[in-house]
Amino acid sequence: MQWYMVALLLTVLTSSQGILTTLSQSNGRYEYDYATVPFLAEVFKLLVSSMFLWKESQKSAPPKMTTDWRTVRLYPIPSIIYLIHNNVQFATLTYVDTSTYQIMGNLKIVTTGILFRLVLKRKLSNLQWMAIILLAVGTTTSQVKGCGESSCESLLSSPIEGYMLGILSACLSALAGIYTEFLMKKNNDSLYWQNVQLYTFGSIFNMARLVVDDFRGGFENGPWWQRIFNGYSITTWMVVINLGSTGLLVSWLMKYADNIVKVYSTSMAMLLTTVLSVHLFNFRPTLQLFLGIIVCMMSLHMYFAPPQMLVDLPSPSLKSDPESLAEASSDRRSDS
Repeated sequence: MQWYMVALLLTVLTSSQGILTTLSQSNGRYEYDYATVPFLAEVFKLLVSSMFLWKESQKSAPPKMTTDWRTVRLYPIPSIIYLIHNNVQFATLTYVDTSTYQIMGNLKIVTTGILFRLVLKRKLSNLQWMAIILLAVGTTTSQVKGCGESSCESLLSSPIEGYMLGILSACLSALAGIYTEFLMKKNNDSLYWQNVQLYTFGSIFNMARLVVDDFRGGFENGPWWQRIFNGYSITTWMVVINLGSTGLLVSWLMKYADNIVKVYSTSMAMLLTTVLSVHLFNFRPTLQLFLGIIVCMMSLHMYFAPPQMLVDLPSPSLKSDPESLAEASSDRRSDS
């Protein structure tokens, strides 16, 4: 499967994620424990990856699986980074409002590009750097509300701690993605074997979070495994499957494409979600939304289009004009 087909599917699934999560609410609130959704999604990814790994192992040429502890010990690190990132997210939201946090979250687009260059040593052209910055500007523009609203004032009135934590959150998010790509491309191991390792540790860390939540709540509602499916509906299960499928597609992109493709997919998904919300939830589109979409589409074209489509370069076949012929003949005379 080509990477752009996977990226398109990731965009569709990611855009439907927020919509399904909203539809899973009952009377404006969640009837289920939302902390169980990431855990079940990790288990889903682990089961799917294990099944594909088993099918691979049945072939005449078994898949490559590195079991050296020096390699395996690297796989818990993304889960640890995401765990720290989630705590920083909550800390950031104590200082800034939701709109400001969403806008600051676009910093991860630029930080991903920077870490992509520094950590993975992947060189980007000047046009590609401009495209990444344009993507951050476009997504931010689409999220800014009317300047007469109070949200515009709150954007610049948050304490400095909120901005520092927001920057740290963006850096951690980008670092987790970059490190995952480093792991996936570190060797030629089977994608599904790498996924099994990632999602085993992911399941363990998410289960540990549920245990910690139980201790904090004094086991008021009983242990997590007794109420894990309480309040679940068909829509909730769709959220779990959507989240798990999205993670599987991201791991494929990390293996065979790169983080920049993932950033574009998730950014376009955010815009697609906003557009779909206009029809599903009577969301009122703004001028900023349309301008942001236009800027993001320009960024997409600028990053992935061949350079000759962006710059009018003279073709070698056009060098047959009279001046060029005169220069060529004078060069021949001087050589002789």
